[in-house]
Amino acid sequence: MFTYKSALMALFFSFSLYTSYLDLNIIFLNTIAAIMAFTLLLTLSKKELFFAGFLTGVFWFWWVGYSFYYYDLSYLIPIIIFGVGFVYGILFVGVGFFNNILYKALMIFVLSFVNPFGFNWFRFELPFIQSYFGTSKIEFFLIIFTLALFIEYKNIYKKQSLIGITIVFLSLYGYNLFNQTNIQKPQLKIAQYNTHIDQDKKWNRIYKDKIVFDNLTAIQNAITNDYDLIILPETAFPLVLNHNRDIDTLLLEMSYKISIVTGSLFEKDGLHYNSTYFYENGKVQIANKVVLVPFGEAVPLPEKIRDFINDLFYNGAKDYETADKPTTFTIQGVKFRNAICYEATTDEIYKNLDTPYIITISNNGWFTPSIQPTLQKLLIEYYKRKYGLYFINVSNL
Repeated sequence: MFTYKSALMALFFSFSLYTSYLDLNIIFLNTIAAIMAFTLLLTLSKKELFFAGFLTGVFWFWWVGYSFYYYDLSYLIPIIIFGVGFVYGILFVGVGFFNNILYKALMIFVLSFVNPFGFNWFRFELPFIQSYFGTSKIEFFLIIFTLALFIEYKNIYKKQSLIGITIVFLSLYGYNLFNQTNIQKPQLKIAQYNTHIDQDKKWNRIYKDKIVFDNLTAIQNAITNDYDLIILPETAFPLVLNHNRDIDTLLLEMSYKISIVTGSLFEKDGLHYNSTYFYENGKVQIANKVVLVPFGEAVPLPEKIRDFINDLFYNGAKDYETADKPTTFTIQGVKFRNAICYEATTDEIYKNLDTPYIITISNNGWFTPSIQPTLQKLLIEYYKRKYGLYFINVSNL
């Protein structure tokens, strides 16, 4: 059943995402919107929850189908938007399977660990990322159950409930302030070469020479300006770099004057990887991507279904391969964990972490203009707080 409450819940849940997109972050309003979103989520009926989830999924992920435009599959975009909304509608229905508010609170907390099809960009905690509260699991648990108990008992113990929720929220605000960490930036002069190349041009051979020339010019300018390190985006060189000897040799020569981190493809034994190349002092180290984008770089389904989808929609293209573990580069004595786009927003890339410094390179050209880069930025902020990290982000937008 669609009601205005379903729409309000989705709007409140998406409020901070869109204010961030518009650079209109007002922490007080974000906090109120997040509290209102979860208050409604705890009180909606099962049927209302489906439409609340459907609209939330659409508000957050209407851009997911954009990449199909570049495969001449634009007709699938509306179907994908509807499918995404349907999946999150079903997810939200699970919250109201039983009409008990403590059960609903528990299910919201449990579902904060669930990632449909391995895609983890929907996080129940994220509305609080630009608020007075933190986003740790402990804080999220306390917020949800405090709201649930307040709703359940506010008519019986009005004054006590109001005092209780005020004490808990003030305590959570203080806890969030106390646990904020500020990592000092690395003691290197770093050039961040963000680009703005349309996705339909990026892999067009007509534009390849200009893209390569612009990249090399940016590196030379960084050398001229005495930078220690330059970072270029994901697939900044739109080719298989280890098979392009002339470009590789040039980068090796330039690396005597500056350290270089850049994205490109890597091929070995007929297998293809989305990779980061690190050049320093005439040597190169390659970090292959560990976590692939579901349905973008890999189809997270059984082999026969995966092959059928690849044949039907991607002209038989194979999924990218992955590395076994994340890579840490040591750049002029400073350690940096490598993360390529989507994997920067997954826990896997932070396993066995031996440094607070993360280099994230992205190609968001698949999804611009949209809220996708904003959502990625908020998710990176989430992981920054979770692990106490310092991120250096370079993108193609």
